[in-house]
Amino acid sequence: MIYHLLYPLAGEISAFNVFRYITFRSIYALLTALLISILFGPLMIRWLKRIKFGQYILEDVAAHKAKAGTPTMGGLLIAASLVPSVLLWADLTNIHIWLCIIVFLGFGLVGFLDDFLKIKRKRNLGLSARTKLLGQLAVAGLVLVLLIDHPAYSTKLAMPFFKDFTPDLAWLYLPFAVLVMVGSSNGVNLTDGLDGLAIVPTVVVSVVFTVFVYVAGNVNLANYLQVAYVPGVGEVAVFCAALVGAGLGFLWFNAYPAQVFMGDVGSLSLGGTLGFIAVLAKQELLLLLVGGLFVVETISVILQVSYFKMSGGKRIFRMAPLHHHFELKGIPESKIIIRFWILSVLLALVALSTLKLR
Repeated sequence: MIYHLLYPLAGEISAFNVFRYITFRSIYALLTALLISILFGPLMIRWLKRIKFGQYILEDVAAHKAKAGTPTMGGLLIAASLVPSVLLWADLTNIHIWLCIIVFLGFGLVGFLDDFLKIKRKRNLGLSARTKLLGQLAVAGLVLVLLIDHPAYSTKLAMPFFKDFTPDLAWLYLPFAVLVMVGSSNGVNLTDGLDGLAIVPTVVVSVVFTVFVYVAGNVNLANYLQVAYVPGVGEVAVFCAALVGAGLGFLWFNAYPAQVFMGDVGSLSLGGTLGFIAVLAKQELLLLLVGGLFVVETISVILQVSYFKMSGGKRIFRMAPLHHHFELKGIPESKIIIRFWILSVLLALVALSTLKLR
């Protein structure tokens, strides 16, 4: 809204010329979301406590018993800081911005219902896996169908480290993109098991995609760095920056020991949105690299469940997802969290290097 109020004055008052620049508005979208989150975080935490929206803990991890009752559904704080910031600083005539908001709120609604049922039933069991998956598929399918009609839509797949190999998936692209979004959503959800474990890698991935969507939306940079040019997608950098700010603001309260958990309303919405941004930037496979931590956590669950069924009850890990395996081995929670953060940053640096290594 600030953009729409002040951008028209850019031609008349030179001081307002900065509102033409995505970089300027991205910075202030980040700062706005961060400020809203830090200012209103305590109020929301007190409200969640008052209405008794506390977390129910799995009994398998004894060390987590002390966390029982910690307010959950902190993803509402992320939404309350992200969406207003985007509405203030983004160009609302850009269809990509609205699609990102729809994805974030749509996946968030699925997560909200899951969290609400857990609280209502007073146990760590919300929506059935089938119902949750159907909800995710519905949101992803709806948004991708809307995207298909946009001129920037392409069924070609960019390959990290390769500049000339861009296979065209044709009709297979739609189910592939749905898989990217749903897989990303569940990956973040599975990673969200320790204080701050999921939000920092989410912020790191958002920073990387801020760079990639900005480059993809700038024809000169896209040609120079030999990435797919996607008209209009550069504006999504404002959304990504707001996501970084909202994530950092949430980390203020979610860092160990956490005052609030994001819940599925946060993890599903964040993961689904990251997957969709990867689709918009035509960097779907890059998400596997920069979001490698989410991938490993997901694979650990798949391997554990598959082996358990095949072997008649045997396990590969002491517990899945992988972070719980390390917990049960006696590694302190804070050390696991920080080591996973370091790995996430290293993966981000490798992902950024693909801009030149082609």
